[in-house]
Amino acid sequence: MPLNWDHLQIFLAVARHGQMLEAGRRLGLNHATVARRLGSLEEEIGTTLFHRRPNGSALTEAGERLMPVAERIEAEVIAATSQMHLGDVEPAGTVRIGAPDALGNLFLSRELGQLAIRYPDLVVELVPLPRTFSLSRREAELAIALDRPTHGRMTLAKLTDYSLGLYAARSYLDREGMPETPSDLSRHAGVTGVDNYTYASALDYAAFLEDRTRRVFRCASAIGQLEAVRGGAGIGILHDFAVADCQELVRVLPDTQFRRTYWLMSHPDSHDARRVAVCREFIIRRFRDERHRFLPGHS
Repeated sequence: MPLNWDHLQIFLAVARHGQMLEAGRRLGLNHATVARRLGSLEEEIGTTLFHRRPNGSALTEAGERLMPVAERIEAEVIAATSQMHLGDVEPAGTVRIGAPDALGNLFLSRELGQLAIRYPDLVVELVPLPRTFSLSRREAELAIALDRPTHGRMTLAKLTDYSLGLYAARSYLDREGMPETPSDLSRHAGVTGVDNYTYASALDYAAFLEDRTRRVFRCASAIGQLEAVRGGAGIGILHDFAVADCQELVRVLPDTQFRRTYWLMSHPDSHDARRVAVCREFIIRRFRDERHRFLPGHS
């Protein structure tokens, strides 16, 4: 008996999100409908696919075996749908893009807003948060990472290197003075991230200030750190592209620089879908065109 694709979609959503309520929210269905269709799938197969628990649903051994089969069917449906729409003039549908908060809020929000204007049938969802995104769990169709992924099924592209430097507000420097050498930082306050919320090894530069300044104010988000530095809380390590328009900020110890990389990831099952491909190509092109913003002073 062939498997019902509608039921398989629900199975995949519950497996990826661990809860029927969240799966229903993602699919636009109520909890009762999700439970009923999942029960129908289990009747079709003749076995239980999930352990129902108060805090969520976990795959049974049978569910684990079904997962790769359902994902292959999903990939075929995505590929077939994409092929049918290759001749369309305009891409349509929803594409969710996960990104680090500074990049998402200070660069991508403006750029992707223009993409949304260009393609009115394309719904772009930008999620600029200080966290990682799972493509396999369909938390996003595209995700920008700070560390180069070393495992998992994905298509990977290097977007650009970017630089960070030490900055302080003019008001802070008027009050506390300008440090001339790294050792002078011992007389200053630092603004850094919060260790428990450090989600990528590329964020290890915070230790530079933690080890050298006399007092530290910590903020989990890059945007929060930028605003704290602008407010005169201390010296912070900020993205060069983020401070380009902040006239009240001054570069401190200009010989001290940190260089990191942005990576663009997409899931191979949806990589060639027209709506995803359009967004991916647009992002790569805009990073190429704006490379000077991410590496000021470099050709």
